[in-house]
Amino acid sequence: MHDVVIVGAGPVGLFLACELGLAGCSVLVLEREPESGSPLKGKLLGIRGLSAASIEAFRRRGMLHELRTASGVHDTPGADAEAHEPTSLRGGHFAGMRLDPGRIDAAALPYRLPGAAMDGMRTYLEAVETTLSEQAIRLGVEIRHGVTVSALTQNEKSAIAHAGEHEYAARWVVGCDGGRSTVRGLAGFSFVGTEPQFTGYTMQVTVAGAEKLHFGTNLTPTGMYLHFAAGHIAMADFDGGAFDRSQPLTRDHLQSVLRRVSGTDVTLTEVHLASSFTDRAMQTTTYRRGRVLLAGDAAHIHSPLGGQGLNTGLGDAMNLGWKLAATVHGHAPDGLLDTYTRERHPVGAKVLDWSRAQVAVMRPDPHCQAIQGVVRDLIGTGDGATYVSERLSGVSIRYDLGSEHPLVGRSAPDLHLEDGTRLSDLMRDGRGVALDFSTARSLRGAAEGRESRIRYAAGPAEDDLGLGAVLVRPDGVVAWAGERTPDREAFEEAAGQWFGGPES
Repeated sequence: MHDVVIVGAGPVGLFLACELGLAGCSVLVLEREPESGSPLKGKLLGIRGLSAASIEAFRRRGMLHELRTASGVHDTPGADAEAHEPTSLRGGHFAGMRLDPGRIDAAALPYRLPGAAMDGMRTYLEAVETTLSEQAIRLGVEIRHGVTVSALTQNEKSAIAHAGEHEYAARWVVGCDGGRSTVRGLAGFSFVGTEPQFTGYTMQVTVAGAEKLHFGTNLTPTGMYLHFAAGHIAMADFDGGAFDRSQPLTRDHLQSVLRRVSGTDVTLTEVHLASSFTDRAMQTTTYRRGRVLLAGDAAHIHSPLGGQGLNTGLGDAMNLGWKLAATVHGHAPDGLLDTYTRERHPVGAKVLDWSRAQVAVMRPDPHCQAIQGVVRDLIGTGDGATYVSERLSGVSIRYDLGSEHPLVGRSAPDLHLEDGTRLSDLMRDGRGVALDFSTARSLRGAAEGRESRIRYAAGPAEDDLGLGAVLVRPDGVVAWAGERTPDREAFEEAAGQWFGGPES
């Protein structure tokens, strides 16, 4: 019996598998597709933007350089590939209205060190999955393709995924099997939300008269379309989601929609690849039922506007991984696994509302178009651009951990010790980190009493942000922050809350 069976070998399932493998868990990943590759995951239709939060996660696990290489992002000659900031994908958009990167005030973010705090990186799904699957295999994770889960049973000690005549038993099962999750349905999760307003399309085509289409994102009186290079076009037709997966995506239909939303008479001479989607926004009421958990699109779906889906799912995996591993190994404090839903469900709910807000602004009617004008004015200001960029980058996420300290619950800044060590360097083994900048070193014994769960590092920092010490969870979230003279008793309490008692 495995410790964990993960259903779904997409980016979320693979990232979670890496986290669990790093912690020494026995992990089996089941994927229904017979092979990992797909044209829809390639460099055109599979293109995705990684947020600052996701890039931090890859950096903390030492996978950023490999991901950059797989994505075709070349490092600056002579630069440290892990330390160097990724190729900028700064700014983003709200409902197709682009932000001016020059108006974004990174200094306005609390406790962020100088640097490209909100920059992102362009990649594509195949590159992400390749990087993660190779890392998972190195960590001893087993990945099986061509396995379709058809039933799920569980008891107080285990859960079993059934696939035909085969049974895959584990102490825990995690569904990372996408928006049409089989695990979600089999385990009886409630899935609630709002119905779609549009059918969206993404396609790689050959277009006669392509010069009539404006590049970039275009909001029109009849819909929306995005025109990229090499015949890559996306569009939204506000038909209430009626067409999605209900009929074949023929050349005539795609041409008709494109002509309508673009207001042009372009002709599609050839359709190479095409798929559809909607802005249906749904979320499970909890992310755990017994010994079955959900992450990524299995737990929440919404439109791809703003590129939040992949990044939110990776955040789920980073949050869940260390908590589930601690539970497997028997040293999790009481209720640790329940904090997964408590912390990540509100994040997912905000992303769904962010998606709904964009759809509402994009609707092709005079009232919504009037709102577009107001929103354009607002995001054209420094405060407006910074607010939207904070939301897109993920750096504004803060979990309520019961502390008034403004850094607690936030992603830790990548603090640099004077010996050249970075916080991200200390997190590659998946342990928590106690950084002690004070001269007293009074936290050493308390941290080293949990040395298999907490790495202790001491010494001056290039910029300690006025702190005496910080305790960082394995997912990079600050669990506790102390002033110039850290309170050992408070540190002990925080360490016990997140990492359990001292080791014998």
